[in-house]
Amino acid sequence: MGDSAEKKASFGFFKGVKAEFKKIVWPDRRSTIRQSIAVVAISIVVGVIIAILDYIVKYGVNFITSI
Repeated sequence: MGDSAEKKASFGFFKGVKAEFKKIVWPDRRSTIRQSIAVVAISIVVGVIIAILDYIVKYGVNFITSI
């Protein structure tokens, strides 16, 4: 008895997923490449900033502990 209601709910869910999937607007190739380059560049810059801060903190801790 409950099995039929579950099947209808499941079917309705997948029908909704299909309807939402049709609304997706995929980016073009150029836009995807530009955004990927931006992500890689920002990741490199943030990595360098973290490395510099790590070096400064390491130097500071070594200086304080050597006193």
